[in-house]
Amino acid sequence: MRHRKAGKKLGRDSAHRKAILRNLVTSLLRHEEISTTHAKAKVLRPVAEKMITLAKRGDLHARRQALSYIMDKSVTHKLFDQMKDRFLDRHGGYIRILKTGYRTGDNAPLVTVQLLQGPEGEKPKKTTKKGQERKKDSQQGAGKKANSREKMRVSKDKQVKGDKA
Repeated sequence: MRHRKAGKKLGRDSAHRKAILRNLVTSLLRHEEISTTHAKAKVLRPVAEKMITLAKRGDLHARRQALSYIMDKSVTHKLFDQMKDRFLDRHGGYIRILKTGYRTGDNAPLVTVQLLQGPEGEKPKKTTKKGQERKKDSQQGAGKKANSREKMRVSKDKQVKGDKA
């Protein structure tokens, strides 16, 4: 039994597992979007977010820690120089995992792992927009009910006048 054993083994020994994670983090930071299995993505997320947190710190020690983990020096420089500005306002949650289907050979669940865009690249929040639309719809709905009531009154008045005549 594996009680109190943290982390996923991914069916590999420790050296192979570490190499896979280092390569996945490097590829994610280089391309900003990769496709992998769901199990690997769940293990990848905290490691990649730690690298982004190191970039947000930005000091020499953090840069050296990231250089010791990320496989490509140019990717580390890209992370510390260009990408860190995107995430300065965000406290964690830098990565999105989207389920995409199943692999044909072994039916393993596949996902796309994406780095989130910065504040300038994000769409405006839909909650406020929907809230405004709902208010408009509710006002229109009340107006429609009032209009239908008036029509019913007018038609009843016509019927009453028609009966009197």
